[in-house]
Amino acid sequence: MSISGTWNVEISTPMGKQTAILDLATDGDVLTGTAKQGGETAPIQDGTASGDNATFTLDLTKPIPVRLAFNVTASGDELSGDVKLGAFGTSKVSGTRA
Repeated sequence: MSISGTWNVEISTPMGKQTAILDLATDGDVLTGTAKQGGETAPIQDGTASGDNATFTLDLTKPIPVRLAFNVTASGDELSGDVKLGAFGTSKVSGTRA
């Protein structure tokens, strides 16, 4: 199953759990889409996909400016992986298909 689709995700951060909606689309090994969180929408950048695995970055401005670097895997309707939170270390990310 492809990683394309809409995902409700949760990220464990030093500031507590953060939720977001990822809209992902693949075209070959290119991943595009958006992330919506806290009333802000950010475009997926540097997205690549290989089967059920994907990597991409997001630049957020709220609650603080930070670049997030995701490395995730889809398994059916579940999404899991890691996200590097800029200078704030790496956290776990999990999600379900919307």
